[in-house]
Amino acid sequence: MRSLYSIGISVYSILIRIAAYSNTKAGKLIKGRKGWKKKLTKIPSDKKVFWFHSASLGEFEQGRPLIEKLKNQHPEIFILLTFYSPSGYEIRKNYKNADLIMYLPPDTKKNARYFIKHAHPDLAVFIKYEFWYNFIFYAKKQGVKLYSIATLFRNEQIFFKPWGKWFRKHLQYFEHFYAQNDQTALIAEKHDLKNITIAGDTRFDRVAEIASQNEEIDLVKDFAANHFTVVAGSSWPAEHNLLVKLCNHGPGDIKYIIAPHELNEKQYELLEKNTEAKVTRLSQVSEAQIKDSRILIIDSIGLLSRLYRYGNIAIIGGGFGKGIHNVLEPAVYGLPVIFGPAYKKFHEAVSMVEHKIAFPISNYEQLETIIGELYRNKEYLKEKSTQTRLFVEHQLGATDMILQEIEKQIVNQ
Repeated sequence: MRSLYSIGISVYSILIRIAAYSNTKAGKLIKGRKGWKKKLTKIPSDKKVFWFHSASLGEFEQGRPLIEKLKNQHPEIFILLTFYSPSGYEIRKNYKNADLIMYLPPDTKKNARYFIKHAHPDLAVFIKYEFWYNFIFYAKKQGVKLYSIATLFRNEQIFFKPWGKWFRKHLQYFEHFYAQNDQTALIAEKHDLKNITIAGDTRFDRVAEIASQNEEIDLVKDFAANHFTVVAGSSWPAEHNLLVKLCNHGPGDIKYIIAPHELNEKQYELLEKNTEAKVTRLSQVSEAQIKDSRILIIDSIGLLSRLYRYGNIAIIGGGFGKGIHNVLEPAVYGLPVIFGPAYKKFHEAVSMVEHKIAFPISNYEQLETIIGELYRNKEYLKEKSTQTRLFVEHQLGATDMILQEIEKQIVNQ
């Protein structure tokens, strides 16, 4: 079975190479993987090596709090960070808390043996859904302590299918699973996976840390001052169309901060053209002009997590496409969140809907109703804001729980 799996991985790698001629993402992956063996020579032979692997940027953010606390408390440990996707690697390839950052090579037997031998990790942390079977097998064979954090199991995963015994066997190689929710723990128990703890999502710790830094953006603060403000984060054209209609036909004193998912001149121009109120861009507005604007477009990256502190409600992008973006960043500031219908694969969003602090919508009428109720009823808004803050506070502590166990089992031995 291992040979068949490796052949499948090899065929898939060939298909990616073919796709690289026309697909930018595939091209970056092929280019980024070149020279991976040479990169492993940078790992010192006389240091403990902790290897963290994430598929992409979202999973990295779940591992990030653990990496940073570990590096802060044990700077002598060499941190190896690998990514599968260019969307993670390209953004975090210069991340300062990892000593070596690289793409994970294809999961063939030959690659996995070479990687484990020359990376010689003492401990490996796979994040959320990431399970590469040859890497797991050869890591276990070499005595590497394997952990899975922010783990999410679903019944439809291949491990739990009638034909999934070979894949499921690899889960037994892990020292411990730190699950995000009760459902994951129940599925694990059903399939005789004993070493599992419900720790929650480490991203709650991350957003709480960002919020505690209390970094102001003075122009945005002036823009939102004394106004009911809606912040649209990582928004797409579907959300922009709704916001333009709401701005044109809704209450005239609501202000809107829009941080599009992509820096796109065409989208900026459409917002400016279709909105009857004054629209300004953060990069172009002066202190004198900003107070008279109704819509502020954030035309730069890296500010979103700090923008939510200036809002009363957040609208999260992606829900009319493949899936919503980060709902925890606004929640830590007590903002109730609104998003489109594509949210059910995101545990934190589902949980927030169940707690009635998040509101899924499918059309403009639903958006107008929710915004109107929160805008007109200050006590209702205050109640939802308090509930949202408490929701976040109750989820904190996953990072410390995992770190304590890792230190007990590995660092202090």
